[in-house]
Amino acid sequence: MTEHSGATKPGPALQLQEELQWFEQVQKVIPPHYVTLRNKERKTAEELFKESHKDQLKNAQTWIKETTQSCSTVAALVATVVFAAAYTVPGGSDKNGTPNFINSPYFLLFTVSDVLSLASSLTSLVVFLSLLTSPFELQEFHISLPRKLLVGFTFLFFAVITTMLSFGATILILIQSEKKLTTLLLSMAAFLPVLIFAIMQFRLYVSFMGSTFNILKKTRKARAPFRVPCLRWGKMLGLKNEEKRST
Repeated sequence: MTEHSGATKPGPALQLQEELQWFEQVQKVIPPHYVTLRNKERKTAEELFKESHKDQLKNAQTWIKETTQSCSTVAALVATVVFAAAYTVPGGSDKNGTPNFINSPYFLLFTVSDVLSLASSLTSLVVFLSLLTSPFELQEFHISLPRKLLVGFTFLFFAVITTMLSFGATILILIQSEKKLTTLLLSMAAFLPVLIFAIMQFRLYVSFMGSTFNILKKTRKARAPFRVPCLRWGKMLGLKNEEKRST
């Protein structure tokens, strides 16, 4: 496994996941009895792996807690904004409470986007809160915790996208209703922090998506040097057994 360099992913949690994936792939490639062998200190490969990754585990635990808390805050803010927007009809209402632009296609876009944004932001908030109560053990960083974080990021980014659509529909409705330009500028300033957060976290989201595929590609390249010696020894042992039977 000399092709493995490590620490190629952003964030300690992804780096630890990469190490766990490589450790699992090495176990699949080498002969099975190698897994239970002990060194001079009477330690197995798994025990040595846990001991050598103690500091990395602590860093990953701290990183995933801080990331989850910040994402939970953003999800709660998005949910609060879109919930308040549902009761603030763009363009105003008439005396009977009916929206003035209820027949406008932009109003339908605003309504659908607002509902989807509220649902996805609340879902991401629940996922992030479940992450905070999850056990932060070493094996949990292999699949469970990164998968939950990926699901939370997916719903959060979907909430941001639908919020942008809702915001765009509101701008078009306000332009139709001849509102002042200051109203539009204030709305844009209020949405800017959420957009900046999405841009900053997008690279991390893409890394979560591509971590599984990259590790499999690297493993396919590294399997050949291990399989060839094992196959040769297997053939030699098979020939020796046949010679013993013939004699």
